Amino acid sequence: MTVTAPTKVFADRIGRIEVSATMAVAAEAAKLRAQGVNLVDFGAGEPHFATPRHIKDAAIAAIEANFTRYTVVPGIPDVRKAIVERHACDFGSDYTIDEAVFTTGGKLALFNTIQVLVDHGDEVILPVPYWVSFKDIIQYAGGKVVYLETSEAESFRITADAIEQAITPQTKAIILNSPSNPAGSVVSADDLERIVHLAHDRGIFLLLDECYVYLNYAGKPVSGGSFTWAKEHIVILGSLSKTYSMTGWRAGYALANKKVAANLSKLQSQSTSNATSFVQKAAIAALSGSQECVAQFRAEFIELRDYMLAALLKIPGVTCTKPEGAFYVYPNISAYLGKGGIRTATELATRLLHEGHVVTVPGEAFGTAEHVRISYPVTRENIDEGTRRMGEFLTGLK
Repeated sequence: MTVTAPTKVFADRIGRIEVSATMAVAAEAAKLRAQGVNLVDFGAGEPHFATPRHIKDAAIAAIEANFTRYTVVPGIPDVRKAIVERHACDFGSDYTIDEAVFTTGGKLALFNTIQVLVDHGDEVILPVPYWVSFKDIIQYAGGKVVYLETSEAESFRITADAIEQAITPQTKAIILNSPSNPAGSVVSADDLERIVHLAHDRGIFLLLDECYVYLNYAGKPVSGGSFTWAKEHIVILGSLSKTYSMTGWRAGYALANKKVAANLSKLQSQSTSNATSFVQKAAIAALSGSQECVAQFRAEFIELRDYMLAALLKIPGVTCTKPEGAFYVYPNISAYLGKGGIRTATELATRLLHEGHVVTVPGEAFGTAEHVRISYPVTRENIDEGTRRMGEFLTGLK
């Protein structure tokens, strides 16, 4: 009997996604560094600060105490308690430890949530520009991305009116990332409350990516979790990465009603199981300890934003909205498209990397065609040198 091997090697779902653009840029930059090229790196989406001492000490103490074994899948009770108490203290939310899941980074909280809630054909409203992974994770689950265009003239502002117009009978979820990556735009408190009402009244899930929630420069940080009456349809996606400068620790979480949380834990039990045990102890120290580092980081980011904007806007033809949060600027470089044989932002970012030796991420990764993303948690000397190189490269194009 002859057995014929399947002709298709890979599953369809892997073809629905692309390699993360930010990771691809980092890999290309690493190759050049290995060749001895001196780069100014505006690509990395992470703080430049060291993880605070008390957080590192908590992890070291946990390792020394041999807290290195498996834990329960959603995280030990103490880390979930720290999550819900921190969020309740800062935003007035009302979650229990059974409604919290500690994950291996905020991205896993998002990935698992989409897999649990979004089925084939379900629509998910996604404002543009968007963080690179949103689109691919939705498509991986079989969902349909409904792009919600925003206006650069209005600083990429997301409004409740625009969300309402995008809703259809097939809408299963809405994703809000505020402050946003890449543009640093912030959903106003009034619009957020209206969007919560829109979603809750229609039975639509509102997925709130709060990765940068504490880096809000437009006013007091706000969270949809404060609208406790809408908990049934809200999922908070949190991360310690940016708030506490813990990117490599991979520490994130989801807050959701008990049914959603149980299913997130169920899915996690068949993938990563628990997040790293001693990272959970570090997370407790971060969430329960002094928050002075958060205020210090925020103040420094505001100064760096203003310093970067001033340097960037000296380059002829470059324009940029003033971000209200996060730690990116999203300059419009359309004045240079069509020059030097450059047709797209991707081509511009590639040539800038190889010829100008400056790392940026092209706007196509975020859904726009005329921008590059610049991450500014670097030294002021790097900002001076990087924008100088950018200016020389761009103005040299003919």
